[in-house]
Amino acid sequence: MCFSPEASFVSGAVITVIGVVTVRKVHHPAQLVFAVIPLFFGIQQFAEGVLWLSLFTDGSETIRIFSTYFFLVMAEVIWPSLIPVSVLLMEKNEKWRKILRVLLILGMILSGYYAFCLISYQVSPRIVYYHVQYNNDFPSLLALPAFGLYLIVTIVPLFVSEVRKTKWLGILMLLSCVVTIVFFRQYLTSVWCFFAALMSGVVYWILHSSKEKFKLGRIEF
Repeated sequence: MCFSPEASFVSGAVITVIGVVTVRKVHHPAQLVFAVIPLFFGIQQFAEGVLWLSLFTDGSETIRIFSTYFFLVMAEVIWPSLIPVSVLLMEKNEKWRKILRVLLILGMILSGYYAFCLISYQVSPRIVYYHVQYNNDFPSLLALPAFGLYLIVTIVPLFVSEVRKTKWLGILMLLSCVVTIVFFRQYLTSVWCFFAALMSGVVYWILHSSKEKFKLGRIEF
């Protein structure tokens, strides 16, 4: 998180509790992947809290490397595929499912690209003005196209669904991204993940009301 290790651990604990409660709201197996999103964010915030401590402590190189890559694998490798697959599993309209399958394929390609970059290039986190900045030497020519694709596969699926309340999560994700780009561009990965984590309550709200609002189909791709 972008303020302090204490803030990361506190937010991680609160979001994890929301995640546990959200999972308990699942009334169909197709909702399970969507329901674990708050747990995903809670664990991610804990990882960045550990990273904060390692950056302040001498002799913590191994912990620093582990927490850095743990956080970035969640943010850049898992997240681009997690969102489209979570919505696809809940969707029953075949027209939207076809679009979601395409978005999932694109997300998996992007996940593979970021996995390759994390393996092949260096990442160096540091604290700058109470924010975590993840410096890397990923291919600069692909940075903007990759980020554009990242926005598509993590936000568009939330609008391509008959589960209408997912659109509210999509709107909040988009607005938080705009705010982060305008005010925190140098710390985009850390700050946007923090904002996204704060939206975990929306996932709970969507699942809490879904039982009355729609019926889920079979679990299939």
